[in-house]
Amino acid sequence: MGAVADISSYAQTFALDWLPVLFFLLMCVVVWLLWRTVKMMPRVKPMEITPGSEVSVRWEDVAGLDEAKEELQEVVDFLRDPKRFERLGARVPKGILFHGPPGTGKTLAAKAVANESGARFYSQSASAFVEMFAGLGAARIRKLFEEARKNAPSIVFIDELDAVGMRRSGNSFNREQDQTLNQLLVELDGFGPRDQVVVMGASNRLQDLDPALLRPGRFDRQILVQPPDLKGRLEILRVHTKGKPLAAEIDLEIVARHTAGLTGADLANICNEAAICAGRSGRRSLNQGDFDHAMDRVIAGLQQRRVITDKEKRILAYHEGGHALMAHLMSAVSPVQKATIIARGTALGYTLNLPEEERYLHTKEELQDWMVVTLAGRAAEQVVFGRVTNGAANDLEKVTELARSMVFEYGMGDGTESRTMRADNYSLSEESKRTRDHEQSRLTDRAYADALRIITKHRALLDRVAAALLERETLSRVELMELFGDVEPESHASETVGVPQVVAADRNASA
Repeated sequence: MGAVADISSYAQTFALDWLPVLFFLLMCVVVWLLWRTVKMMPRVKPMEITPGSEVSVRWEDVAGLDEAKEELQEVVDFLRDPKRFERLGARVPKGILFHGPPGTGKTLAAKAVANESGARFYSQSASAFVEMFAGLGAARIRKLFEEARKNAPSIVFIDELDAVGMRRSGNSFNREQDQTLNQLLVELDGFGPRDQVVVMGASNRLQDLDPALLRPGRFDRQILVQPPDLKGRLEILRVHTKGKPLAAEIDLEIVARHTAGLTGADLANICNEAAICAGRSGRRSLNQGDFDHAMDRVIAGLQQRRVITDKEKRILAYHEGGHALMAHLMSAVSPVQKATIIARGTALGYTLNLPEEERYLHTKEELQDWMVVTLAGRAAEQVVFGRVTNGAANDLEKVTELARSMVFEYGMGDGTESRTMRADNYSLSEESKRTRDHEQSRLTDRAYADALRIITKHRALLDRVAAALLERETLSRVELMELFGDVEPESHASETVGVPQVVAADRNASA
């Protein structure tokens, strides 16, 4: 018994003396491993551009953004001569938020402001602040703003702001992201009236940003950057064709008219693809065919070398011929520019409609015409072959989305002309929801019935277009007009009486 008591006493003494030491050593090892992991993580440094460097962007390099440039000129003037504004008690906006579709030139405009004002430009993606380790994102934001204040006048540009500025949820799952956002809010509030630091952000998802970011005193000036109009597209094309030898036949205005709805990034890609096509062919200058090839590639996708049977090719010819014929008959729809049964991207064939003028409003009857044209390919399959294929899946998706917008948002249903019925409105009664779904179905069913009727009426003309497509695979606008001849329009819009209903939407092209 005495020996057992001695062993128990020894074990207690060992535990009291050495277990705290062993626990301390274990914690030291854990801290060292975490420290080494953090040290091994890649350090994301903000991109810094000094005025006058080779990568600087000038105002003349920013085309198609006239409204945004007018807003930003105030920032340029303030950073150049702040005393002129300070003695009047004015201050430059602390934060400027660019929002709009991708590729419209938000980052380019921010770089131009920095270069024109002579300020240093610090750019970093918001995703670089989002880390799995607590405190790292907030520390990187502090360091970025410290560097900007040290080298004022300066501009801090945070791209894809929604990655760090998403609306806070209130739960504990996004604790690190909320801490990073809080630090950004603190930095925005920390500017003094004489600090020559401007924060610029860019986001494609303005509706998802936290309201605290958008209040006056933070990102208090918001600039919408939209795809350019005809004049803007022409200016962008001229910028991106500088230094490229163009053939005498090239008319950039025609290219601008055929690229409605495309962004500045798309237009830059078209110019580059045209130059690649000319270089691949061994020519010394770019011709119109190079631009046509580039537009096909950017709009419709890369040409695919798929093996299509004769039976499938005949179905495709009638499907695309139905789209082309109906677009010609519907006077309210953008004229058809090309019909092809050559596979590009995910499509086995496509019909390209492009507007001849810039439009932002459409009547209800014009949108109905769009639905008829979109369903004409499926109607042609039904009339000619007595059955339909899965080739109209994308057409059905477009028609459903358009009918949904007409009923849910634009008040263009037959019985819902004075109110919206949005899908996220949970206050709607069950009867209203049934009415909404019924109106949507009625619009699409009526459009398909009209497509079947018109295709049946002009079956002989459809056969002629399909035969030409089977022979040549691609028909241009001139060739299509020769096949159509003088045929009377079937448009709903031509029957409009009284004041037309309008909708703030512009669908510029369909493929």
